[in-house]
Amino acid sequence: MPYQLLLNGIIAGSIYALIALGFAIIYRTVKFLHLAHGIVYTTGAYLAYTFFILLHIHPIISFFLSIILCALLGIAIDKSVYYPLRVKKASNLIFLLASFGVFIFLQNLIQLVYGAQILTLRTGPVKEGYHIFSAVITPIQIWILVVSCWLLVILWGFVKYTRLGKAMRAVSDDQVAASVVGINPDKTILSSFAIGSALAGAAGILISLETNIEPTMGFSAVLKGVIASIIGGIGSIPGAMLGGFFLGIAENLGIWKIQAGWKDCISFIILIIFLLLRPGGIFGVKTEKEQI
Repeated sequence: MPYQLLLNGIIAGSIYALIALGFAIIYRTVKFLHLAHGIVYTTGAYLAYTFFILLHIHPIISFFLSIILCALLGIAIDKSVYYPLRVKKASNLIFLLASFGVFIFLQNLIQLVYGAQILTLRTGPVKEGYHIFSAVITPIQIWILVVSCWLLVILWGFVKYTRLGKAMRAVSDDQVAASVVGINPDKTILSSFAIGSALAGAAGILISLETNIEPTMGFSAVLKGVIASIIGGIGSIPGAMLGGFFLGIAENLGIWKIQAGWKDCISFIILIIFLLLRPGGIFGVKTEKEQI
């Protein structure tokens, strides 16, 4: 049983890490909690359902079409909601309320279009899983784990070594100084929203391969992403990855002796412990530059 829970925790952690990484990329450049990140996650799942189930498009093509549209949705949210607020130099509280408003609006729009019923991406018979020690992993779970880890590595390398990644880091450190050296902060912020939203959409698609799709699924996802980011050191790219895996494993091992319904409670308990004992997250209190 512990081996199965550990494996389940690693799989869940890979999804949490994707959500947290996307959240951290956006947070680094705009410095506020982008709660609408959760509804982009939901949108990714519904777009995949539309392309794959309703339009019968090849699953791989459906996956890439969905994450591209999620990236465009992230750009649209920034251009239509956050950019006007930045121009007016609104406070972080206003940005937070705006992001929550976007979340509620898009969630109700999804429910209006697709209905409140539970949907699924799963088709065909359930295949027998593979045995690893005393744990079992299904082919779908293998795909989730492989694709998640592949995306995490690609995005870490992109932010670390590419020109755009370096521009994003420069804007996160000091927008004024970045402007002086020729970096356009607004275009860099748009790029952050595109990349972060694509990751959220990918996470929504991957999790919907194993679980059901419903309009309210994004709220729990954004909470897990925020908690994982805080655990790893909010704004830290490697911290977001590590925090996601840590949270997934801790949640699943935590329900070994108690009911599964306490999983969300375990997440909040872990968050409180980290805030009390290690305010800067797993990597400790660091400056934005040191967190890169």
